[in-house]
Amino acid sequence: MPDIKLIAIDIDGTLVNSKKEITPAVKKSVLTAQSKGKKIVICTGRPLSGAQRYLDELGLNKQNDQFIVSFNGAVVESTSGNVIFKKELGYQEYIDLEAIARKLKLHFHAVSLDRLYTANRDIGHYTIYNSRIVKLEVSYRTQEEMRHIPIIKCMYIDDPDYLNSKITSSLFDSVKDRVTLSKTEPFYFEATAKNIDKGTGLKILCDHLNINPENVMALGDQANDMPMLDYAGLGVAMGNAVEVTKKNADKVTTDCDHDGVAVAINKFL
Repeated sequence: MPDIKLIAIDIDGTLVNSKKEITPAVKKSVLTAQSKGKKIVICTGRPLSGAQRYLDELGLNKQNDQFIVSFNGAVVESTSGNVIFKKELGYQEYIDLEAIARKLKLHFHAVSLDRLYTANRDIGHYTIYNSRIVKLEVSYRTQEEMRHIPIIKCMYIDDPDYLNSKITSSLFDSVKDRVTLSKTEPFYFEATAKNIDKGTGLKILCDHLNINPENVMALGDQANDMPMLDYAGLGVAMGNAVEVTKKNADKVTTDCDHDGVAVAINKFL
């Protein structure tokens, strides 16, 4: 077993259970790993604001020497907010992605570092839900008003069955060479800049910290976690992970409601 120096952990469905809570066993295992000199890095589709509750719990928040990979790898920053890397979506990509949402009748919003934006006056239920989870307010803006607003990612948000029936549309072929598309939750389908994902974000951070991939352990559950599990020397899928992530992982632990992160850390470290 390689010497693990950094542990990268997704939030939803991984670090937290189905009640969005860090269980006592998971918290203890993470704190123990920290006490042994392991760098703990949250790698999430959320912005920093949506992770701060958990960073506080783990004693990692608002520090210059602790880090987070956020927005599915589009932003790498210290937990104090010092940005190491940021890759925005272009305005044309936003326009094309938003047009697909209109054609497919999908709810859609764009995300900047500090706000959610929707061009649909009928704001979707999952946009409000996402706003509450990530602690960002929602604003209505027309497509033209979005021209000079920096966009980090865009999200298609809808009921899972309906969303799944739409994201296989050939309309997405027109943007696949310009953006990275990934399923992050049953009700989220997200777009970041081309070649940006959790794996690239984690690599940028590890290069910054002079840590080799073989010294990294990564844990996740969704398809968007696959790139960071592939990058890490030890990629661990949760027991509740989607099948494609389980198949590509080195190991599979128990699910998020049965302390899967703690089981993995205690077993492999």
